[in-house]
Amino acid sequence: MTDYAPLSLPEHGKLAHNITHFARALRRAGLPIGTGQILDAIRAVEAAGFSERMDFYWTLHACFVRRPEHRDTFAQIFRLYWRDPQFLEQMMSLMLPAVRGVQDERNARAAEKRAAEALLDGATREVPKPEGSKDPDPEIEIDASFTASTEERLKTLDFEQMSTEEMAEAKRMLSRLTLPVKPLQSRRTSADLFGKRPDGRRTLRAALRQGGEITRIEHRAHQTRWPNLVVLCDISGSMSAYSRVVLHFLHAVANHKGAGWARVHAFTFGTRLTNITRHLATRDVDAALAAAGAEAQDWQGGTRIGASLRAFNRDWSRRVLGQGSVVLLITDGLDRDDPAALAHEMQRLHLSTRRLIWINPLLRWEGFAPKAKGIAAMLPYVDCFRSGHNIATLETLAAAISNAADSGEKTRLMAALRA
Repeated sequence: MTDYAPLSLPEHGKLAHNITHFARALRRAGLPIGTGQILDAIRAVEAAGFSERMDFYWTLHACFVRRPEHRDTFAQIFRLYWRDPQFLEQMMSLMLPAVRGVQDERNARAAEKRAAEALLDGATREVPKPEGSKDPDPEIEIDASFTASTEERLKTLDFEQMSTEEMAEAKRMLSRLTLPVKPLQSRRTSADLFGKRPDGRRTLRAALRQGGEITRIEHRAHQTRWPNLVVLCDISGSMSAYSRVVLHFLHAVANHKGAGWARVHAFTFGTRLTNITRHLATRDVDAALAAAGAEAQDWQGGTRIGASLRAFNRDWSRRVLGQGSVVLLITDGLDRDDPAALAHEMQRLHLSTRRLIWINPLLRWEGFAPKAKGIAAMLPYVDCFRSGHNIATLETLAAAISNAADSGEKTRLMAALRA
C-alpha cells in the first residue's frame, strides 16, 4: 500500500453516504458486496474512527475484500475515490484514446481499467467546443471496413490490461478454444485388414481351419493412443492475473470431448502443490474455479517452484506422466529457492515427459533476457519456451505441442544465456 497524506475529514453526515457509494463502485468492479457488508463497514468505521488513512483503508478492506484477487481492484478504487478529487478526468484518460502529440499515452496498471469503469458508471466526456462557436456538432463518418474487430483486438490485448467487460469477453472466447493433439503410434499392434505387418500366427490359425491350406495372409497394424495433458500453473502474486485466465482455458480443454487428450491433469502451486484435476471436471466454469480456489490456499502468495516440482516428481509423476504425456509449465520463473535444486527437479521432470512446454508471461516484454537465477536454471530443460499473456499466444499452443521442432524463444534465450 502506497503511503499517502492523511485524509481530511469530509462534511458531517456524508461519511455513511460516501462509504455506500464507494461500496457500489466496488460491486460494479466485480466484488461480491451486499447490503449487510455495507452496514458492517459503516459501523466498523464508526468504531475505528476516521483519523488515520491506513486505519481507514484496512477497516474497509476487512469489510469488503474476501478473496486475494480482489485486493488490486479495491486498492485502485480506494485510491481514486478517497484521495484524488479529479479522479473522473484521470479515469477518462484511461477510458478514451488520447490524441497523439498532445499527451503521452500509457497503459493502465493492473485493475485500473476496472476501477475506472466502476467509478464512471457510464459517464461520458464531451469534447469541448471553441468559446463562442455557434456551429453545430460535425457529423463524423468512419469507414470501419479495414479496422480490426473487437475479437481481433482482444486477442492481442494483455490479460493484465483488460477491463471487467473485456475480461468477461476474453473468457467467453477462451471457452470456445480447443487444444487439439495428434494421436501417438503405440508399439502394440492389432489385427487390421489393411495393415502392413504380416500376422503369421493368425494366418496359420486360419489355415488350420481350412485343412492347412493358406488362402489369405492376415495383417496387423500399430495401434494409436492419445496422450495425457498435465498442467502445472503458478498462482503466486506475480502470476495471479494470468493464472485465472489460463485456468478458464484449461477448463474448456478438459471438457471438450473432441480435443483428443486421454486425460487433463491440472496442478496449481505457489508455496505448495495442489491437485485441482477433479474440480475441472465440473461443467460450470465458475463453480469449478471457485472450488479450485477454495482448495488452493496459496493464491497470490509466495513462490517455491523448486519445492513444488519436487512434490510433483515425488508424488504424482508416476501416476499422471508416461505414454507420451505433454506438460505445460505456466510460471514466470521468479524463484528464491536454491537454483541447483530447481535445475535438478526440472531435469527430472523433463526426462519423465515427452514434451515440456514453458509458458512465461514475462516473455511479452521486448528485450526479455534470462537474468533471474530461477529462469536460467529452468530454461535448459524445456523443449519449448513461449509467452502466454493474451489469447493469441494461447491459440498457438496447439502448433507448439504437435510440432516437435518448435522451440519458441528457447534458442534465442539460450544463446543470450551462454553469452
